[in-house]
Amino acid sequence: MFNLLFLTCLAPLLGFVILTCGGNRWSETTAATIGVGTIGISALTTLALAIQFCIAPPSGGVFTQPLWQWLQVGGFAPHFALRLDGLSLTMLGVVSGVGFFIHLFAAWYMRGDDSYTRFFSYMNLFIASMLFLVLGDNLLFLYFGWEGVGLCSYLLIGFWYRDPANGAAARKAFVVTRVGDALMAIGLFWLYRDLGTLDIQEAMQLAPRHFVLGGAAITWITMLLLGGAVGKSAQLPLQTWLPDAMAGPTPVSALIHAATMVTAGVYLIARTHGLFELAPQSLQAVGLVGAATLLLAGCAALVQTDIKRILAYSTMSQIGYMFLALGAGAWGAAIFHLMTHAFFKALLFLTAGAVILACHHEQDIFKMGGLRKRLPLAYACFLVGGAALAAFPLVTAGFYSKDEILWEAYAGGHLGFFIAGLAGAFLTSLYIFRLIFTVFHGRPKIDAHPGHGIAYWLPLGVLLVLSSFVGAMIRPPLAGVLPTIEYTAAGGAKLSVEILSAAVAVGGIALAAVLFLGERRFVIWLAGTLPGRLLGRFWLHGWGFDWVYDRLFVRPLVWFAHENERDVIDLAILAIPAALGSVNAGLVRTQTGRLRWYAASMALGAVLLIAAVILS
Repeated sequence: MFNLLFLTCLAPLLGFVILTCGGNRWSETTAATIGVGTIGISALTTLALAIQFCIAPPSGGVFTQPLWQWLQVGGFAPHFALRLDGLSLTMLGVVSGVGFFIHLFAAWYMRGDDSYTRFFSYMNLFIASMLFLVLGDNLLFLYFGWEGVGLCSYLLIGFWYRDPANGAAARKAFVVTRVGDALMAIGLFWLYRDLGTLDIQEAMQLAPRHFVLGGAAITWITMLLLGGAVGKSAQLPLQTWLPDAMAGPTPVSALIHAATMVTAGVYLIARTHGLFELAPQSLQAVGLVGAATLLLAGCAALVQTDIKRILAYSTMSQIGYMFLALGAGAWGAAIFHLMTHAFFKALLFLTAGAVILACHHEQDIFKMGGLRKRLPLAYACFLVGGAALAAFPLVTAGFYSKDEILWEAYAGGHLGFFIAGLAGAFLTSLYIFRLIFTVFHGRPKIDAHPGHGIAYWLPLGVLLVLSSFVGAMIRPPLAGVLPTIEYTAAGGAKLSVEILSAAVAVGGIALAAVLFLGERRFVIWLAGTLPGRLLGRFWLHGWGFDWVYDRLFVRPLVWFAHENERDVIDLAILAIPAALGSVNAGLVRTQTGRLRWYAASMALGAVLLIAAVILS
């Protein structure tokens, strides 16, 4: 059964090739069947592998499937090889499973689009690239998938490229994430120089013997890897691309934010945990980046008016939770939250897409209202998904994964991370129920028509169930893959943390009800005050990071390009062929075709040679 592992990657890759070659010749039904069906094959294969892994795991809990040798340069001979263990199996299930339901929903959502086939070809390539990333057994293969998802994000964010704003958003995502990718590439070069290998497991074994704990070399290498993770997972300071990525179709947002791209940074750090454990300063930096992003994104989400941008900032915040967990050494809790987050964030984004279509492509939450009766399924999905995001106690998947992070941060002595996690939980409850109360309660402001069909309600229904406590019953098989620390809950400390976490979540929901149900007089008054206007505008624009980067990097570069329009370096390089051209033109003039001229030239040449010999 494990020999079928290659099929998980091959099926979506074949789907991409078939759809691309077919172009616009395919009907929508055929394109959807190919696009969704190939991801379904990948998901079913993953399910079979998971069952086999639980019943009769491979020797040592690891199965490696070499495909072919990529290249050989001296002693450097990396392979295309797939590695299946508890961590990659968890990611495989998230990518292919949640990705399948997103594809199925997209079959309904994208109906009528002129580029229906092109959309599914890009989506299939996105899934295939992410599967290469999580299954690659060496860092070079991982980086291949890493760059693949970067390319696909550019194609999908700018899918409706005829709108210049969408093209600008795609370019921004591509350029900002390239900054992190360049840092990661330098880190991989450095790692190979010191260890002589990019095989992940071999590097983990060699690193403790080669690097000194907390040494400069391993610290720099892991900080460079963190730079790559920060760019791909939209964490400070490379988070600015993610809100603008909402320019793409909503299923793209669901795929990027829930199942694929933004989780890649979390996976990278978890996969290379052996390196980060040798660099305590880098591990502390991971937690600090996560805590800061968690709080900044939570504040920004409080004032957004676009339904998708609110969810985008919530993604930044929740990925911040995962980074915080990694920094606190809660490796398993981070991956557990990654899995549950995929369930409820995919549910929220897909439901947001359903609401947007039902409201005739309106995305401003304050132009909606009173939709709970007209869109009952969407309302139920937002209630369950929002409650899971807010970690509503006992009945939602988010409560169990977030509670593990908070407990391990507290028990591990990371009090600052614990307090940041509680503050982030409160902000999360506040902003997500601000959205729910504004969109689904109050006076109706817009006419809405619910969707229908199995491609509409089946993905929402399955993800709704997985976002409840049912999803928390799926435990990633991480034993032996990631470090684990068993903390003893002395004096009921763990129960106290659970109660405090639940109280914070419920308190945030209660405050949201007070502030945003009814006429919202206090909120309107507060937003009208000078401090409220200034702070709201500051948060609305993402704490001004785009403004700062525009003046620090974009404008100076544009000025330099304008001033150097003729490019002195190019002029110097072009002078070489120009000079050679002049010499050639001069030599061409000597070719007259006259015999006397040639004879005279030969005689003159002979005289010069004789003179040179005599004079020497």
